[in-house]
Amino acid sequence: MTIHVRIFGKPDGLPTRECTSGSQPAACRARDGQLWFPTTKGLVGVNPTRLARNTNPPPVHIESVLVDNEPQGANPFQVKWSQDVVVPASRERLEIHFTSLNLSSPEQARFRYRLAGHENWAETQDMHEVHYGKLPHGRYRFEVTACNEDGVWNPTPATVGIVVEPPFWKTWWFQALVVIAILGATIGTVYFISTQRLERQLADLRQREALERERARIARDLHDQLGANLTQVALLGELAGEDKSLPEEVEAHAKQICTTARETSLALDEIVWSANPQNDTLEGLVNYACKYAQDYLRVAGLRYRLDVPAQLPSTVLPPDLRHNVFLAFKESVNNVVKHAKASEVTIRLRLEGEMFTMEIEDDGCGPAGAKSKTGRNGLRNMSRRMEDVGGMFAFEPAPGKGTRVRLTAPIGKKQNDF
Repeated sequence: MTIHVRIFGKPDGLPTRECTSGSQPAACRARDGQLWFPTTKGLVGVNPTRLARNTNPPPVHIESVLVDNEPQGANPFQVKWSQDVVVPASRERLEIHFTSLNLSSPEQARFRYRLAGHENWAETQDMHEVHYGKLPHGRYRFEVTACNEDGVWNPTPATVGIVVEPPFWKTWWFQALVVIAILGATIGTVYFISTQRLERQLADLRQREALERERARIARDLHDQLGANLTQVALLGELAGEDKSLPEEVEAHAKQICTTARETSLALDEIVWSANPQNDTLEGLVNYACKYAQDYLRVAGLRYRLDVPAQLPSTVLPPDLRHNVFLAFKESVNNVVKHAKASEVTIRLRLEGEMFTMEIEDDGCGPAGAKSKTGRNGLRNMSRRMEDVGGMFAFEPAPGKGTRVRLTAPIGKKQNDF
C-alpha cells in the first residue's frame, strides 16, 4: 500500500514521497531518488546519485610485533619502525598486529600484506594480525597496506624489517672455524703421517747403522782377541816342536798354550754373549758381569760380596751400551786384582730413576796408589766408553779406605714398550 503525504509548514510544490508499510517514518525515498530527513530546522534532502567518491587512501599503521608473545620495540605509538626486529634462532613464533585509520567506514577496510622474500601478497578484511611459524634464517621485510570503502588503496605500505638469526652452526664464524678445523686436522694428519713415516725410516736407518757397527765390532773383536790368541797358540806349538828334545821347554810351552786357550775361550764366550740379542737386558748384563767377577776373583783368591736387588726391571739395553758397560766393569775388576792390593771386593747395583749404577769397591791402597800403577790410559778408556753410551764414570776414594769405581748409564726402555 502506498500513502501520499504532504509536508505542512513548507511551500507548496514539494514532491510527494512514497512510503510503504515497512518503511521508517524518519526518512522516505522521494520519487526522484532523493532522500529526505526531518530535522529540527526542517527537511534535509540527500541524493545518493550525487555523492562524491572517497579518494583519500586510509593511513596504515603497524601497531606491534611480538616474538613468542614478547613485544618488540619500546614505543607502541611509533609511526615507523626505524629498527629491524631481531628474531633469535631459539624463538619460533612471530606475530604482527596492524590497523588503518578509516573513520568513515572502518568495517569496510581491507588489507594487503606480504613478507617479502617469503610469500606473495595476501588480502584480508577481518584480520588485523598475521602469524608466522619457524622462519628460515635471513632478512625479511613485512609490508602492509589498506584501502577505504571505495577501494582506494594506500600506495605507501607500512613496513618493518625482520631479521631471523641463524643457529650457531649456520653462522659464518662457526663455518669458518669448521673449515679451519678441517684444514688444520687435514694438515695435522698429513704432517703426523709424514712424520711417522720419516721416523720409521730414520729408525730403520739407525737400526741398520747399529747393526753395521755391531758387525764391525764383532769382526774387530774376533780379529784382535781370537786372531791374536790363535796366532800365539800356533807359535807356541811350533816352539814346542822345535824344543821337543827339551822337556822343560815343552812343558812351559804347553802351559802357555793351555792358558791362551782358556783366554781364547773366555774371549769367544764374551763375543757370543755380546752378540746374542736375548742378552740385551739389564738383568742379562748384571748376571754376566757378576758371574765374570765371581770366577775372576775366586781364581785371584779375593773375597767378594754382591749387593744386587732381587727384582730387576725388565728393561732393554742397546748392544753398544751393554758391551761398553761390561768392558768398563771388566777393566775395573782387573785393576782391583792387579793393582789395588785388596783383600775384599764389594759389587753393588743401584737403580736411580732412569739410570743404573754399578759400583766396584775394594779395601786396597786407594785411588792414589791404584792410579799410579794403572796409568792414565786405562782410566781414560773407561771414561770414554761410558761417555759414548750417555753415561758417567767416577774414580773416587771408598769410605774408610780403598777405591770405588762408579759406572752410571741410562736404563733404557721397558721390553713391553716395543
